[in-house]
Amino acid sequence: MNPVSPRVLLSDMEAARRETLHHLDRIHRQITGRAERIAVTEKAKARSHRRGRSRWTRSDEQLFQDHVERLSFERRTEIAALARKLPCGGVSPTGLRAFLAADPS
Repeated sequence: MNPVSPRVLLSDMEAARRETLHHLDRIHRQITGRAERIAVTEKAKARSHRRGRSRWTRSDEQLFQDHVERLSFERRTEIAALARKLPCGGVSPTGLRAFLAADPS
């Protein structure tokens, strides 16, 4: 087995962390987009479109937040699995970065 350079290990860890954060962000965008579409669809028939008034009311916001919570709950296992990947067990990227900065070679 070939020894792995600490710098390669650090770059791999940082890339994995960026990918995980990107995936979590994508899930969040999917959930909020879906919740907004559901809220707009549910309230479309009940809403009157008068000029000068906001079309997004407090009840719409509450309905949107309820849908975000429900959709987040439905995807909780996927979110939890990704969140568990973020705090790296064993060697942390900041600890490795500090070690590499102190290492003169």
